[in-house]
Amino acid sequence: MNPSRERTILRWIHVIFALPIVGYVYGPAAEVEQYAPVFRFVFLPVVIATGFWMWKGHAVRRMIKRD
Repeated sequence: MNPSRERTILRWIHVIFALPIVGYVYGPAAEVEQYAPVFRFVFLPVVIATGFWMWKGHAVRRMIKRD
């Protein structure tokens, strides 16, 4: 997979998984409380992982390739 295709896919995953987090933050507290575990254990880790990979993926790849 070429780097531009990978960046595009990661950006879309990042945006799609970040949109529900905005709803979680600004939603009514009574409705949001039942979805809290999903946001903590699914959406937030995916957003963090894709953001980190877009930021430092080249360094991680270089470290893996070196070993």
